Amino acid sequence: MPTSPSSTSSQSAPVVNTRVALAVVTTIFFMWGFLTCLNDILIPHLKSVFQLNFAQAMLVQFTFFGAYFLMSLPAGRLVARVGYKQGIVIGLVIAGIGALGFWPAAELRIYGAFLATLFVLATGITVLQVAANPYVALLGPERTSSSRLTLAQALNSLGTTLAPYFGGMLILSNTVRSPEQIAVMPEVERATYFAHEAQAVQGPYLGLGIFLFLLAVFVFLFRLPALTETTEAADTSSHSWGDVLRHRHLVFGVLGIFFYVGAEVAIGSLMVNYFSLPEIGGISEAQASNYLMAYWFLAMVGRFAGSALMVKLSPRKLLATFAAVNMALLAITMTSTGAVAMYSLIGIGLFNSIMFPTIFALSIERLGPLTSKASSLLIMAIVGGAIVPYLQGVLADRIGLHHSFILPLLCYGYIIFYGLVGSRTSTGVTQQD
Repeated sequence: MPTSPSSTSSQSAPVVNTRVALAVVTTIFFMWGFLTCLNDILIPHLKSVFQLNFAQAMLVQFTFFGAYFLMSLPAGRLVARVGYKQGIVIGLVIAGIGALGFWPAAELRIYGAFLATLFVLATGITVLQVAANPYVALLGPERTSSSRLTLAQALNSLGTTLAPYFGGMLILSNTVRSPEQIAVMPEVERATYFAHEAQAVQGPYLGLGIFLFLLAVFVFLFRLPALTETTEAADTSSHSWGDVLRHRHLVFGVLGIFFYVGAEVAIGSLMVNYFSLPEIGGISEAQASNYLMAYWFLAMVGRFAGSALMVKLSPRKLLATFAAVNMALLAITMTSTGAVAMYSLIGIGLFNSIMFPTIFALSIERLGPLTSKASSLLIMAIVGGAIVPYLQGVLADRIGLHHSFILPLLCYGYIIFYGLVGSRTSTGVTQQD
């Protein structure tokens, strides 16, 4: 059974079983997966309520994932100062405040207010990402870090699988009106419709906010291994950002996270609207949310399977193979219609499964006390989830949603490069080649 690196040096407190610690931390992965995937439900909902085009609707993801870019370095400094455990607690509290902010945002019925509270929520999740991802990767032998982080991300995928179901049921359950239908409504009926639709988010996010606060209390009271040697606080004086950026596999990994998250978020964000197109699925947005759930369910299945596969197979080769399959699936959905276009897009979820945890684990390989700074850069790269979906929204407005998937296809092309070439450490020697 693996033990934490700090377990031998911590004499004042009893050693905690690292498997139990891993189980506790994976609860955090579940929650941020659930919260992040709710954006895929918010987008068609707010698009209808505020009568937005695709580019405007993608500001939801631009704001949410933009917080990763702006707040990752401050989050990294925070985690370096207080440690991984306290960083997780603080991240949960901030996310809880953001979730509660949906109540006044809905009362105001201003799109910008929703974007502001999403930024606060995403700031909390940024802190969680900076703290929890390296914590799990370091909670055991380095050679199995990809497998361990992929297993934790499988719980993240459980959250993303359940979010479309509950979001569709609680937020998209009402009949969504088209712009033409809204235009002919009497003024009083139109105002009532907008008020009711805006307030549909209040109950779900209030419940989530309360749960996040309770989870913060639980983690605070639970005794987690400190892993103090691996934080920046262990060696703050002798390492600069230049030291971190000299590691080419990390720099390529930052780009890998950018393109992967951008592709994953863009596909999930536009899937409901895509399946509602007459030539693709011709179904309601509430029905389309069930297919979105299947997309994330496949990602969860793939992560459980991938966690086992990477114990025996090369994570680098598996990453490149999965990215190549996703390029093929995107090519199929772009050149077909109906069920073929739908199921080829859904299938991408299965092969997305191992990408984030594998890229992350490979990027921080052999970085030691630089891990905290490296983690901040990698989490900052999640800003790809802000930029790529927005650019695809612009493409969708100009060339049509069907053909706009060329953008995530190109993103997966880069991931093939990273798996085969870019992920190798500067010495060219790896733990598991």
